[in-house]
Amino acid sequence: VQLQASGGGLVQTGGSLRVSCAGSGRTLSSYAMGWFRQAPGKDREFLAATIKSGESTYYADSVKGRFTLSRDKTKNTIYLQMNSLKPEDTAVYYCAADLKLHNIVVLNPEYWGQGTLVTVSS
Repeated sequence: VQLQASGGGLVQTGGSLRVSCAGSGRTLSSYAMGWFRQAPGKDREFLAATIKSGESTYYADSVKGRFTLSRDKTKNTIYLQMNSLKPEDTAVYYCAADLKLHNIVVLNPEYWGQGTLVTVSS
């Protein structure tokens, strides 16, 4: 499966942004899916993951209550809705897919998207 992330941009503190991850080659509902980010000079960080059915979703404490992962099976796309953004949310955001949720959570998925830059101004 190929993943194409998009939707990044510049947003003010407290604002909202939605990033997208479109799949091609295979249906994303065959995979557990996740979102990650990497800020300059920092390690890649797990943000959220969902199982194949989309019925359960898991979030890192740093984004719980502010970020929401969702799937649109008709568009073969997942989204990360980000609210109440803070300057420390500035990073390149990546989506990823794997047959196993565990591999998503431990930052070792089989497929990565190319990343989209989100910048939150103070």
